[in-house]
Amino acid sequence: MKAISDYYSDPSFTVFSVPTWRAKLYKFLSVNLWGNIPSNIQKRASAWYSSFYNKPVSKKIIKPYIRINYADKNYLDKFKPPNGKNSFDNFQDFFIREFRVLPESKSPYVWPCEGLLCDEGKVGNLGAVRVKTDVRSVSTIFGLVPDQVPKDYTFTNVFLHNKNYHRIHSPINGTIKRIQHIPGDLVVLRPWIYKQNPSLPAFRNERYNIDIVDNQGKVWYISIIGGPAVGTIHIPENIQIGYNVTKLQQLSLFYLGSTCCMAAPLSPRYHSKNTFVEVGVPY
Repeated sequence: MKAISDYYSDPSFTVFSVPTWRAKLYKFLSVNLWGNIPSNIQKRASAWYSSFYNKPVSKKIIKPYIRINYADKNYLDKFKPPNGKNSFDNFQDFFIREFRVLPESKSPYVWPCEGLLCDEGKVGNLGAVRVKTDVRSVSTIFGLVPDQVPKDYTFTNVFLHNKNYHRIHSPINGTIKRIQHIPGDLVVLRPWIYKQNPSLPAFRNERYNIDIVDNQGKVWYISIIGGPAVGTIHIPENIQIGYNVTKLQQLSLFYLGSTCCMAAPLSPRYHSKNTFVEVGVPY
């Protein structure tokens, strides 16, 4: 029997590949049980769970984890330990690994993260979502009022599996217009749990929203979303309102678990729903 992570590794995977009974079970556990626990308790439980990955003993997981999850035996060669360290002292160091050299791209628009593009469509064509007793539109994800994100913009949601690179970069050259922190829940992010709406967690989970204005005056809306076991979503000190960012400059990093949503004035040119995207690849 395949593990959930095996579906994600399979190039034929779609969010509808997982058996219905399993998706329903995970959704019940995530939304009906875990999702009804008060947010402050979710955060305390997540912090307790994730604390193991900061302990030195957890570094013993890194080598077997790489063997299981990456076909390339030299996968780690293109990365370095974080924060100027000389070695990966724990699993969390591996999780927030840094590129030795950032990917190069001549395209003016690139993907800001690595993961599964689990949702994509024009903002005007995406319906509202009911979260508990509220009905919310796509604009809600980005902390905006209904219809504030133009209807002709394209919404994308990239799910970052545990094995993916967990830093978010700027998709464009531009100026930061807004930074917003939205406290929220930490329900499970895996899109195959939410068959009818793989972006459901983005409407209710804790997140940081960053708006970047490009050289044509268009706003790119980015939402950096946490999930269970996320101890911190870290924003670098130099990411501030009014700051000019360059394409592929780091915007944030996750300490375990994440999703990145974006509303952009352009549609992806080379990727469609249920395909894999990588940092720096043309958008």
